[in-house]
Amino acid sequence: MAAHFGRRLRKGAATTAVAAAAVAALSASQAPGAAGEEHGRQTAAGAAAPAPDTDGNATGNSPYYTDLPPLNSPSPSPSSSAGPSGPVSRAEGGIPATVLDAYKKAEADLRTAEPGCNLPWQLLAAIGNVESGQARGGQVDAGGTTLRRILGPQLDGNGFALIADTDGGAYDGNSAYDQAIGPMQFIPSTWAWAGRDGNGDGKKDPNNVYDAALAAGHYLCRNGWDLSHEADLHRAILSYNNSQDYLDLVLNWMEYYRKGTHSIPDGTGGVPEHRSDTDSGLPMSPLPTHPTTTEPAPKPERPGKPGKPGKPGKDDGKGGHGNGGNGNGGNGNGGHETPDPKPPTPPVPPTPPPSNTDLVDHLEDAGTGKLTAMAGDAFTERISARAETKVGKSVAKVRLRFTITGGTDATFTGGETVATVATDAKGVALAPALQAGEKTGDFKVTVSVVGRPAKGVDYTASVTARAADTLARTSGTPLTCAPGGEFAGQVQVKATYLGTVADKVAATATLVKSAADATENDKGPYFKDADGKPVRTLTTLETDDKGLLTLPKLYADDTAGTFLLRITTTGGATLTVELKVAPAESPSAPSPNPTTPSPTGSASS
Repeated sequence: MAAHFGRRLRKGAATTAVAAAAVAALSASQAPGAAGEEHGRQTAAGAAAPAPDTDGNATGNSPYYTDLPPLNSPSPSPSSSAGPSGPVSRAEGGIPATVLDAYKKAEADLRTAEPGCNLPWQLLAAIGNVESGQARGGQVDAGGTTLRRILGPQLDGNGFALIADTDGGAYDGNSAYDQAIGPMQFIPSTWAWAGRDGNGDGKKDPNNVYDAALAAGHYLCRNGWDLSHEADLHRAILSYNNSQDYLDLVLNWMEYYRKGTHSIPDGTGGVPEHRSDTDSGLPMSPLPTHPTTTEPAPKPERPGKPGKPGKPGKDDGKGGHGNGGNGNGGNGNGGHETPDPKPPTPPVPPTPPPSNTDLVDHLEDAGTGKLTAMAGDAFTERISARAETKVGKSVAKVRLRFTITGGTDATFTGGETVATVATDAKGVALAPALQAGEKTGDFKVTVSVVGRPAKGVDYTASVTARAADTLARTSGTPLTCAPGGEFAGQVQVKATYLGTVADKVAATATLVKSAADATENDKGPYFKDADGKPVRTLTTLETDDKGLLTLPKLYADDTAGTFLLRITTTGGATLTVELKVAPAESPSAPSPNPTTPSPTGSASS
């Protein structure tokens, strides 16, 4: 990501100091509060300690562009005027059309996928500018894929982080060390889980600006962060590249783009000119970078001996002959032989002490219980893993990555399928709570060490169907009907599980022969199917969000008697309802009057 990719920038340390001071000054003038938060102990080049429960590893803390936004409004048309940070011939606030579309599409997608994140596309634009100069000024094809791969320097520990190869060179072409890749500069190990398909072509390509922008959005929205809150915004940016200077710079570019921007044609944008590492640039070639080699200095020829001059030449009278007094024929010191000169031995750099991550040999389970939950519920048990050395000693402050795999829609709290947690003083990392989806069955959670191929540990988790343990009628009215008629009311029941509402629980209703014989009756009450035909078993029933299940209307044939309706649910809840079919009682005849007096009022004698 140099001014022109492949060209090395060689600037003195003073340049870095001036740039850092300029960033701080601009932060104060353009983004109030941007740099006012303390972010922990500083490391080299202004790096800050990572926020809790974050990777700090989207880019492997690779170098980035340090060009500052112009002080003038981003609204004017393209200009070649120079701003305070050097020449600004990059169409001012203009962003290449395809790149801008990718940022806005990612923001729109995240409104649905991560509605509580509140990610603005201007944040993606700021990071895209700082990481790759908006994909080298919009050097992308019609589908958003960069015309040439954008690669960071190999992370071999020589001035950068040490990250051994994790992708076999599949993305960066380097089978020895990882390199940041694409317009948003993901390292392969992060892309492996953070990658997204942003353009719907069925692939997750870090070199495609739509895929990379959507992946960056999801990366910034993980851990339940709300980017409308300053603290969460700062944590998210620092997790992308763990540097206070980086945070200040991204905040300033985001504020700049918020003031207004416009679309420019693809390929017409410029490339920034200054980088956080002042003496190296990113290679334009898709091949990995290699250390520069030089030819060894030629070994000097052996000086001549007395009486054996070199090539004939004019005698200078000092005992040497040929090619001058101190030439190959003599040493200019009376012809005495001197030993071969030896090049100085370069100093051996001290071996850095191993990091905590380097000490980890394997991971062990730290007492995780059985992982099972009903669909839609949270798992009560949380995964706990411990990092250990080869001899079983716990290792603290090591980042462990928990990854959900398998055909499941289960997630961690916050909706993510990947979570990274640092081990505590006892070497133990506790994963966020698992949340079951609607898909039942088993899935796997793999725990690995971030940045080291140590032996991990796998966990199997199970999602069972939603269940109820109790069913009860919502009405106590007896269910009666005359032969050939229909029951006046519908049967409604409520399902609960451990005393709480059991929603979306599968149920079956069957008109059975007797309390002891659960086979389907062939006479008596019945339901009707879509064609009006009698049906005495209903399947695919389900309680609603209040745990209620209302059955269709019941009808009676000509058979009188007492019949049973049995309702069962997943989980074993059973309710038997009594149905009576009997002729309606006829009205009672009026009783005769007592002795009727004669018309004359007296009896004849």
